[in-house]
Amino acid sequence: MKILKKILFVLIIVALYSCQSSKDKAIKRIKKTEKIVYSNTTGDIDKNAMNELIKMYSDYVDDYPDDSLSPDFLFKAADYLMYANKPAQSLKFFDKIMKDYPDYSKAPQCLFLKGYIYENFYKDLNKAKEIYISFINKYPDNDFADDAQASLNNLGKSPEDLIKEFEAKAKKQKK
Repeated sequence: MKILKKILFVLIIVALYSCQSSKDKAIKRIKKTEKIVYSNTTGDIDKNAMNELIKMYSDYVDDYPDDSLSPDFLFKAADYLMYANKPAQSLKFFDKIMKDYPDYSKAPQCLFLKGYIYENFYKDLNKAKEIYISFINKYPDNDFADDAQASLNNLGKSPEDLIKEFEAKAKKQKK
């Protein structure tokens, strides 16, 4: 019986060690790939590395959902997906953050960015308006509350309309 307990103890230690080393390996691979994404001297993003990185982030979150890095990795993945013009996938990551990590410091920003996606990628101004209003009501003191209000105020306006408004304000202030 003592031998069985010793074997079981050794197996538990080995299992714990292998889990930790797998996690550490995943983090090292992620950090290495993050460097590759931005290693281009022209400032362009390496899109193949970016796609690989998004997959690594997603896999990490699947494997270690309770780890403190998981919401950060989801947020980074969502940001890359917006850059890659994949708004539907980006929205899924933002929704996952808001659902699974509601206390994450960037959860409010996720809601704001959802409004941004509906406004700028889908041109769904009604949905964007709904989200911006929700953001302002839910996070009135957040740094992005002013941005959400500005987005609401300018929803649907063309760049030309905005320029005219700014010019009119500037003229009015000079008087």
